[in-house]
Amino acid sequence: MTRNRIVATLIFLVAGMIFSFPDVAFQASLEGLKLWFEIVLPTLLPFFIMSELLMGFGVVHLLGALLEPVMRPLFRLPGVAGFAVAMGVTAGYPLGAKITGDLVRSNSLTQTEGERLAGFANTAGPLFLVGAVGVGMFGVPDLGITLLIAHLSAAVLVGFCLRLHKGAESPRQTLQGSYLGRALAAMDTAREKDGRSFATLFSDAIRTTFQSMLLIGGCIMVFSVLVQVLTATGVFSPLTQLLGAVLRLFGLDPALAPAVFSGFFETTLGAQRASQATASLGARATVASLIVGWSGLSVQLQAASMLTGTKIRLKPYLYARLMHGLFSAMITALLLGPMSFIPASLQGSLPVVSTTHYLNGSLGARFLASARIATSFLLILVIILSIVWLLKRMIYISFRPRA
Repeated sequence: MTRNRIVATLIFLVAGMIFSFPDVAFQASLEGLKLWFEIVLPTLLPFFIMSELLMGFGVVHLLGALLEPVMRPLFRLPGVAGFAVAMGVTAGYPLGAKITGDLVRSNSLTQTEGERLAGFANTAGPLFLVGAVGVGMFGVPDLGITLLIAHLSAAVLVGFCLRLHKGAESPRQTLQGSYLGRALAAMDTAREKDGRSFATLFSDAIRTTFQSMLLIGGCIMVFSVLVQVLTATGVFSPLTQLLGAVLRLFGLDPALAPAVFSGFFETTLGAQRASQATASLGARATVASLIVGWSGLSVQLQAASMLTGTKIRLKPYLYARLMHGLFSAMITALLLGPMSFIPASLQGSLPVVSTTHYLNGSLGARFLASARIATSFLLILVIILSIVWLLKRMIYISFRPRA
């Protein structure tokens, strides 16, 4: 039997299950739509529009020239990859995958570099980790900071591991002139190559953003229906018992098995079920961190759609998601145990992501919270680039030959 026949058979079986449980499918689709409209849309919208404008004006290439000395030795990636990492970590998935696809399609990255970048730049954002998981699901705002630290640390570890992924790499920049002058020249060149007016660029950014938002919403609704219908049919029951035995071997409560199965398909549903399980808080948080790191087939399908038009393979991306989930779970367990002093020392120091009204507020409140983080990101970016430029200038003056 060919692959197409297998896929067609599976789709037919799923369709039959949906027809058999229409009420479950209807409620699941409403839950997926509510999740997209109330959380995902206001969270991602400002970042998607901002990334389109920044790429159109050549700011990405400016950052690429400035970040080249950092990204190359750390992750074996050109400087432009730093923009995808910063935006992906700040806004959350699938923006990291979208920017990676844009960079590969514009020949700013090779296929291998795109596979490395997609593996750790497409992560969950602070609003989801702190607002949705920590506050909304667990009801413990302090836990959100722990999950955020674990998730970002795991992303860095995955980025280091992906250095071993070999393949063709883009050449190093050999532009002449000063450090800042090369960066400005790269931005001007990219802007001239784009050539669109501000009005055209802004309208294209709005159109592209909402096309991406609709795609993301469709993926969330489809996998929400799939998980709920499969649960209603009882297909998960024997697999859940088997997984419960595996979890017991690792010292985790078997009651978390349904959460792991749901999280395999859809991140939000899995994390929510983990928060509602009867296990201890540490075990529930560890499993939720594993689920968010894995990101679920729903997010992975969104990432695959954002990478269309490139030759990026999904196998390295899936391996990276698995590593991210395992690293996140282990770091979360450490932060809730012997290293609990680290998140405790950071409580209250991240007010931009710790507003408890984010999840419980209106659509406008969530949009403003996301816009606030986007603005903070730009401000921090300006400060970091200014410091880098000053350091480079100081080094240049110190080592300049004297008459």
